[in-house]
Amino acid sequence: MTAILLEPGLRRITAPNPSPMTLHGTNTFLVGERDIAVIDPGPEIGSHLQAILAEIGPDQRISHILVTHSHLDHSPLARSLSDATGAPVLAAGTSEWGRSLAMQKLAAAGGIGGGEGVDPNFEPDQHISDGDVIAGDGWQLEVLHTPGHMANHLSFAWKDALFSGDLVMEWATSLISPPDGDLTAFRHSLRRLIQRQDRLFYPAHGDAVTDPGKRCQDLLDHRADREMQILNALHGAPATPTELTTRIYTDIDARLMPIAERNVLAHLIDLVERNMVSPSPELATTARFHII
Repeated sequence: MTAILLEPGLRRITAPNPSPMTLHGTNTFLVGERDIAVIDPGPEIGSHLQAILAEIGPDQRISHILVTHSHLDHSPLARSLSDATGAPVLAAGTSEWGRSLAMQKLAAAGGIGGGEGVDPNFEPDQHISDGDVIAGDGWQLEVLHTPGHMANHLSFAWKDALFSGDLVMEWATSLISPPDGDLTAFRHSLRRLIQRQDRLFYPAHGDAVTDPGKRCQDLLDHRADREMQILNALHGAPATPTELTTRIYTDIDARLMPIAERNVLAHLIDLVERNMVSPSPELATTARFHII
């Protein structure tokens, strides 16, 4: 697990946690030449901690530890790395921070599930917000609040590039699992990133996104197509999220079907909020949805 030099002042170490959801593993980025900002330390794996520390030379120090969001493949190692280096952990907030009012109500009511892979114990040392600028010797990172995949999801702008976390990846679409994930927020974040015109994105899984604007638009188009599939299926007959997922996702790995069902549920909640569909008897994972 040696670091790969991506460009001057930027290295990447990939954690040894490959899976259908993480591809080769979580990308940990090291920004800077003297003061080093570590973005997404990754899962609590001792060998990955040692790999990060081994990349820090005698004239370098880890000055900041930044977390895009608090999923178990991104945030748990932050505390161990902080203990080893004295660097503070910076993030938007805890795993429940930033949920929309609609998602807060759903979480409080229960019956909506979710919580896959969430780090329940995550607590940053410093809370950072949209528009903040984090600076070290020779570098600076602008904080962007980019919810959708998770409410506390942040992206970090560096020069003419962006660390996009799990919001935008080249190899896969982002999981949106309510109440942590929010499709309305996801679309808003993508539209915001399109306006930025960054040179490329460095995602937390997989290789760089070399045409960010096109990729963001492709993801928006994909969600629009999925919404149309759901509406067409509901025009045929009311259905539960499980039934809709089985009808729509006919060619994916069976291991990913539970994830696909969470994405369908995210669409259904968005459609309920827009008064296009209605659940019966109430909004829940077992509800039957019909066109209004």
